[in-house]
Order: sequence, then structure tokens, then C-alpha cells
Amino acid sequence: MGRAREWLDKTTETWAPPAPGDLTGPFRYMYWLVQSQSRRAAWGAVLGTLWTVGLAVPPWVLAHAVDDGLVAGDTGALVGWASVLLAVTVVNAFLGIARHRTMTKIRMDASFRSIRATVWHTSRLGASLTRRVGAGEVVTVGISDVYTVAQALTVTGPGVGAVVAYAVVAVVLFTISPLLAAVILAGVPLLAVAVGPFLHRIERTGGAYRAHQGRLTTRLVDVLAGLRVLNGLGGKAFVARRYEHESQGLVGHGYRVAGPTSWVGALSGGLPALFLAAVVWLSARMAAAGTISIGDVVAVYGYVAVLVVPVAFFIEGGSDIVRARVAGQRIVDLLNLPVAHNSSAPVDLPTGNGPVADPVSGVLVRPGLLTALVAARSADAIAVVERLGHLGSDTAAGTTWADVPVADVDRVEFRRRLVVADNDAELFAGSVRDVVAGRSEPDDERIRAALRVAVADDVVEALPDGLDAEIAAGGSDLSGGQGQRIRLARAVYAVPDVLLAVEPTSAVDANTEAVMIDRIREARRGLTTVVTTTSPLVLDRADEVIVLADGKVAAAGTHAELLRSDPSYRDLVTRAQEDR
Repeated sequence: MGRAREWLDKTTETWAPPAPGDLTGPFRYMYWLVQSQSRRAAWGAVLGTLWTVGLAVPPWVLAHAVDDGLVAGDTGALVGWASVLLAVTVVNAFLGIARHRTMTKIRMDASFRSIRATVWHTSRLGASLTRRVGAGEVVTVGISDVYTVAQALTVTGPGVGAVVAYAVVAVVLFTISPLLAAVILAGVPLLAVAVGPFLHRIERTGGAYRAHQGRLTTRLVDVLAGLRVLNGLGGKAFVARRYEHESQGLVGHGYRVAGPTSWVGALSGGLPALFLAAVVWLSARMAAAGTISIGDVVAVYGYVAVLVVPVAFFIEGGSDIVRARVAGQRIVDLLNLPVAHNSSAPVDLPTGNGPVADPVSGVLVRPGLLTALVAARSADAIAVVERLGHLGSDTAAGTTWADVPVADVDRVEFRRRLVVADNDAELFAGSVRDVVAGRSEPDDERIRAALRVAVADDVVEALPDGLDAEIAAGGSDLSGGQGQRIRLARAVYAVPDVLLAVEPTSAVDANTEAVMIDRIREARRGLTTVVTTTSPLVLDRADEVIVLADGKVAAAGTHAELLRSDPSYRDLVTRAQEDR
């Protein structure tokens, strides 16, 4: 892990995202990966060529040892050629080690660049990502497709070396016998003809398998995320049976991919062996007829045995490229998802805490206040938060910050100064300190203050290592209320000018809720805070309550004023209190 981290650090120093032209297709994307490390790829090609051609040197040396030493009865020549053979073998061993190390670095570099490209782009997509592609697709791209594409880059080393070695051996064999050289040159095209249909079938069936795999992974992610709810509803067995049925369908797709893949594997080993047998038989007949010498027979056997390696590389490389084409297309599709951007240079975000306005609903969030959004349908209030928070490519249409259109401001600055706290927001695995600090530098005193505001200090005190205690991915080791408070603490720690919190107290009891809203009000005095809620405890402490009906502002005022003047608001709050 340490070496991987060190290599990642070196890679990211020169990392730059792929240009639009690099995302026109899977092969163009793979070219970008090679071009990004062109020197290393060129060095890998040199080492691959030297190593593969070097495999053909021992048969040549062995032929001279037989003819000049054994057949001629010259012991000195035999010892000399044996010494040369030993030296050549040692040199080739070192070349093989260097080639393998270089190709490993090329694959690692390609993997890290692809991973960073996908992380970079998904972060730009933000909350709109989940509306465009399933979580399982992103997971499969990051785990499976990235590795498959990186593996295909092996052709830059052994693949180039195989072509050169094949040509060298053919030339050497031509000096021994033009007939043998012609057989060698005709052999590989015949192998390609034999393997080609299987590669085409792998590409065709692999696309369907990969699409099914992405859908099934999405289903698995959804099941794991809702496992507690499924247990409570008694639906775990039903979902398990459904997942089993769909996974069996994936197994069927896998068999259809594995069939031609296994044939390619068998042919990559079997056809070169048959090829070797045919050439050896022909050379033995020629030696018996006196056309070539005994040493030439030994050399021919060695040359053809060496050719098994590049021929196997041809076949395996072709299989890797076919699978990489399918995987690369999935990566390219993800990286081509459009990101909302300004048609002109972004304008500066105004100083201060608003006001922030949503013309679609008519909501105007006044700066420095604790504002509560109330709606009979929670989706109406959430839609307002999404527009105010610019979550998605089309959600900020018309939304303004101090009369400046949100769609025209710099997104990075906007995300720093406005934070949306959602109960479905991801909790990444890590220590409490890192989880609460998020993208900011951790400060233990500020972290403890944020935890206290969110009434999450007791959660940390119950953990054995305090701020150093590890939280599992997704907060799976926390209860619903604990996870909600940790998420709120993270949002409070960021100290945004505007905080939009969706039902921040829905998973806690009434006493905790009252403490939470009082502390939020105190900690964010002078800053702008918006909460969606129907809780009377929260509404009573809000500076302003905005009531939504059918997604539009129906009334606004304090909780007490609305209770006296708006019967529908009074009924809504009463029903919500009875439900709690």
C-alpha cells in the first residue's frame, strides 16, 4: 500500500484531466493514457524488444556450439560458446526483470490516472451524478474497467517486442532456409484467422455482460444502503431472492463471455505448439536430406520455440484490447457526462450572507436569519433546497445570491460559501476527526465545538478512541440519529455563509431536538441558515417560517403569527406533531 501511495503521489504531480478530444472513443482514451507516460511507454517498448529478441540469441549460440564444438570435436570452442550462452541468459534475465517492472509501472500509472479522472469528473457533476448514472456503474468503472484498460497497455511493451522479434526470427530463418521463413511468415496470419472470430464474440458478449454487471452492482449498493430498513420491514428475504435471480442471469452472461475467452486461452497455447511441431518436422526432413546442418535443426527448434512467446503475446494482447474497448467505452461514457458550466467567465460571488432567492417558488431567504421551510409534501421543500443549493445542471435557473445569478458564479467559491446538509450525504470511512473536518484542515477545538452544536459530543465520548475512533463507510456502525448528528457537525464545521439543512433533527428525540436547534441558532448567529422541517420545536425557534403549498410560497411569518392567522398551517403542524 505504501508503494502504491508513493507511486500515486508521483503520478498526480504530472496529472491533467483528459481533453474532450481524448474522450471521443475508447482507443483515443487509451492513447491518452500512453501519451501521458510516453517516455515510460517508449522505454517499455525498448526493453520488451530487447528481451524478446534476446530470447532468439540462445538458439543461435547453441547452433554454433553444436556445429563448431560437438560436431567438429573442438572442446575449446564448445566451452567458449557455452560461456557465451550463460552470459546471454543472465543478461536476458535482467532485461526480463526490467521489462516487467516497467510494464507494472505503466499499468499502475494508467490505473491511477483513470481513477483520478473519474473522481475528478464525478466531483464536478456533484449531486447531479445520481440522477444520470447508478452508483453500481460508478463502482464497476472504478474497480473493473480501470484495471481492464490498464492491462491492455501491456501491448506497448511485449506487444511491440513481439512484432520486432517475429521479424528478426523470420530474417534469421531466411538465411537458413527460405522455405522455413515462408512457413513462419504465413503461420501468424493463419493464427489470427483462427482466433479472430472468438475475439469478435468476446467483444459482442462482453458489452452485454458489462451492462448487466453495472445494473446488478447498483442493486447491491441500494440493498446494502437500505439493509436496516429491509430488516425492519421483513423484506430482506424477498430482496435476496430477487438479487439471486438477477445474479444468475449475470452468471449466464458470464458463461457466454467465458466460452470464447477460454478458446482464446487454449488457442494461445495450443496453436503455437502445433506450429512448432510442424516447423520442427519440416526442418528435420530438410536435415535428413542434407539441406541444412544438425546445428541448423537445433537453431530452428530454438527459434520456433521462441516464437511461441510473441505469438502468445499477439493472441493475449488482442484479447486484452477487445475487452479494453468495452471497458474503455464505459469510462468514456462516464467522463463525457456534461457538467453545467458558465458560457462566459464566472462572476464574483457577492460578499455577505445573501439574500438568496428562488424565483420558481418565490422563496426569499433573508441574510443572517434562521429560516424554516414548511410543506405538506417534503419533496416541495427539498426541491427549493436543491435549487438554492444549485444541485444539478438545471436546478439553479433563476436562483440569485444578492441579485447575482447563481448559475454565473464560480462553482468552487459557491460550494465553499454555501453548504447543503442532507441526511443522505455520504459518510466516508475514517476517523471522527477526518469525517467532521471533511475537506477542511482538522482543528480539534473547532471539531469538538461543531460536535457540541450538533449534540454529537456524546456519540464521540461513547467511542473508545474519541476523535481518533474510526467510522465505517456510510456510517454503518452508527445509528440513524448518530449519523444524522455527525453529518450536521460536518456542515457546521465548514462555517458556510449559507447553510441549507434538510430535516436536520428528524431522527432524534424531542429533548435532543430542542438542544440542537438552540445550539445551531447560537453558533450561526449572523449567518444564514435554512432548515426544512414540520417540527413545532424547530419552527418556534426560527426567525422566519416560510410555508409552501404546491411548491409555491403560501405564507410567511413567525411560528406564533402563522398559528394565529393561517388555519392550514395550524393543521399541518398539528398533524406533524401527532405523527411524531
